[in-house]
Amino acid sequence: MINSRWTDGPLRVILVGAGHRTLRYAEFAQQSPDAMQVVGVVDPDPIRREHAAALFSLGPDQQWNQVEELPAEPAAHAAINGTMDALHVTTTKPLIDRGLDVLLEKPIALDAASLLDLQRYAVAAGRRVLICHVLRHAPFYRALRERVAAGEIGDVLTIQMSEQVAYDHMATAFVRGKWANSEQSGSSILLAKCCHDLDLMSWFMAPARPVRATSAGGLSHFRPENAPAGAGTRCLTDCAIERDCAYSARRIGITLDRWEFYLWESIEDQTLHPTREQKEASLSGDNPYGRCVWHSDNDVADHQTAVVEFDNGATASLTLTGTASRGSRTIHIVGTRGELQGTMEDNAFTVRTFDADPTVHHRVTEVTLETDTDFHGGGDLRLVADFVAVLRGEQPSLSTTELAASVDGHLAGFAAEQGRLDGRWVELADLRAAV
Repeated sequence: MINSRWTDGPLRVILVGAGHRTLRYAEFAQQSPDAMQVVGVVDPDPIRREHAAALFSLGPDQQWNQVEELPAEPAAHAAINGTMDALHVTTTKPLIDRGLDVLLEKPIALDAASLLDLQRYAVAAGRRVLICHVLRHAPFYRALRERVAAGEIGDVLTIQMSEQVAYDHMATAFVRGKWANSEQSGSSILLAKCCHDLDLMSWFMAPARPVRATSAGGLSHFRPENAPAGAGTRCLTDCAIERDCAYSARRIGITLDRWEFYLWESIEDQTLHPTREQKEASLSGDNPYGRCVWHSDNDVADHQTAVVEFDNGATASLTLTGTASRGSRTIHIVGTRGELQGTMEDNAFTVRTFDADPTVHHRVTEVTLETDTDFHGGGDLRLVADFVAVLRGEQPSLSTTELAASVDGHLAGFAAEQGRLDGRWVELADLRAAV
């Protein structure tokens, strides 16, 4: 059901969780004010909340600490929910109760029961929840999906995907950071980092659906016994090899100035633009991002391979490695009449097809797309444009990711992680039946 209060003008949205991802999506309102307008912000952190309010000229009556404080009938059509993983379901339900459609950051939920509960809740209320699977909107993956949908390589039999997580990204987000400890974050690395990839896998295989999954891997490298001689517990306080360590928090966060939206959250109550001195003081203190990568409380896998079987007998695999020099995603889709193979960061792929032509063994087409320096291969703002178009009543695009279309990829991830822990295949039907 389309929100009946939206008859004309821009889509009016409320930002929920004024962090990096939400503000990134909100840039669409700055670029296309005739299409979308930010009319409110919800965040318990006054620095973040006031920063968002300043960006979009929001008054005091357009700012709230919690979603429960929103009016029963807010002057908005939709919300962009970019809260942390564990808050997605509990913050989305009150938005639905207030008649808002929602663009929800992934992962949708931390377990199958919560995922399916939210789906039922949205359907019962007649509200639309679209998921931020931005890679569906990246030109690279969309071009691949168009060729699969057109039958260019026949029926898909196998998909091989890989995600190489750059060493500094792995160290920051998954060894020292928010997703370092699965008990605290509630997320496996498959859920936190690879639900994009598992969603793409299901998307490329459609209309086939995943039926069972498993995985293997674990935490091998970032362990105390692998710490080099001289390593301390914190980079800036007791490490004798900090200047020669690629994982140095000073090198990654200050010298190279990377991952700032993670590293300086602990001092954002002081300033959104910390000085070098403030950064060094923070890393020397209790900032978790100043910890040694070999002496942390991390327990997430630093390498893992998931295997998924679909209801038509096709299979797919996804390999994640957390010690790559450069972050990248690769994909190889093989069908009954050909194959597609490429790397997202290169924005190029190869098409190979065959037929009965007696003069040619197989045909090769190299496809190079226009380079896009936007985040997620150019998908971020295309995702928001699609959200606005869908709520306007336009036909959903090939890339549109309604909540219902995201369930299978998430369930495959839950099953694969449980399979790794139990050493077995896990049936997706069992996850559904247990709810």
